[in-house]
Amino acid sequence: MKNTSLLIDTNVILDYLINREPYAEGAQQILYYCAEKRVKGYIAAHSITNIFYILRKHFSSTERRKMLLDLCELIEICGLQKTQVINALVNEEFDDLEDCIQAECAKTVQVDYIVTRNVKDFAHSPVLAIPPDEFLKFIKLT
Repeated sequence: MKNTSLLIDTNVILDYLINREPYAEGAQQILYYCAEKRVKGYIAAHSITNIFYILRKHFSSTERRKMLLDLCELIEICGLQKTQVINALVNEEFDDLEDCIQAECAKTVQVDYIVTRNVKDFAHSPVLAIPPDEFLKFIKLT
C-alpha cells in the first residue's frame, strides 16, 4: 500500500508553529506523522514566505528562520512554476488566488489530500481537501 501524501495548508502549519488553540494538537499530530514517515507531507513554496511574514509579530527573524528550517526537515516543499501560477490566475472558480495556487501545487505533486481548516475554500480543487481532525481519524484507521 502506498504511503498517504498530503499538502498541509498554511493555517495548519501556523496552528503548529504558534500553538494556536484549539487546533494545535491536531496540527502537531499531523507533523508527527510526517516526521515518523507515516505520511508524506508537503507545503507549497509560497507558504514559507507567507508564514515567515505572519510570524513576525510572534518571533524574531532568527527564530522564524530556525522554525522554518526545522519544518523543512519534516516535510517536502512543492516548487512553484509558471504553469501553476498561470493555471491559478485563469481559474475563476477559486475566489482566493493563494488557495488556488496551493491546489495547483497539490495536483502537481499528486498528493492524496489537502489538509486545511478552510475546506470550503477548496471546493473546486482537483485534490480533495479535508480538515485535520478528519485526516487524523482516517490515518488512525489505516
